[in-house]
Amino acid sequence: MRLEVEHLSKTYGSTRATDDLTLHLGDTRVLVLIGPSGGGKSTLLRLLGGLETPDHGRLVINGRTLDSAPASLLSYRRKNGFLFQQFNLFPHLSARENIALPLEKVHLHSRPSALEIADAALDRFSLLDHSSKLPSQLSGGQQQRVGIARAIAHSPEILFLDEPTSALDPEMTAEVLELIQELAETGQDIILSTHEMGFARAVADQVAFIASGKIAELAPPLRLFENPESGVCQRFLSKIMRY
Repeated sequence: MRLEVEHLSKTYGSTRATDDLTLHLGDTRVLVLIGPSGGGKSTLLRLLGGLETPDHGRLVINGRTLDSAPASLLSYRRKNGFLFQQFNLFPHLSARENIALPLEKVHLHSRPSALEIADAALDRFSLLDHSSKLPSQLSGGQQQRVGIARAIAHSPEILFLDEPTSALDPEMTAEVLELIQELAETGQDIILSTHEMGFARAVADQVAFIASGKIAELAPPLRLFENPESGVCQRFLSKIMRY
């Protein structure tokens, strides 16, 4: 995965979510975004995923320049997978149908093909026995695993995850983080934001610390966590890793 982000700005009303943000990254499998709440992690993730368009700046991902043309953005989004803080499963559809429906409607698979892929995705994440259950009949961890299965069912180029464990209890958090680590180890390119510092340290190839809409520091996890260079990153880590 290669990223070239230059002078990226995005404003919501009077709030500047990203502020002339620049990032250059080459040949990276897993990029983890950390930093204080409201610092710009989610906005950057949505801009990189083509779910939002910047007010200013340039985005080049794997050699492809993202533009704001709707058809171009739609084509780009179809190549990637997304999972956010809320599970966003269709409440009236079974786990199997939650995966099969996008494969049919978005990725134009036939009905038999979509069901076959859905079953394979559920089986991969040990959910096949729960395929006929509605989201309300699943635990939070199971719902999030269905969400991840849906996001990777079409073999995305990049998987975007926005604080995927924020709504889970500790046991379910560990379950989902292990699944994400497994995906990374099998070669899936991933960009994710998280408050789980131990996980970030274990799974990331590069960690970007974002605050006030800017990338204050970018480094491999060992260097960033052991010897952060920026004062704002030092203060942040000293607080959250104290206990």
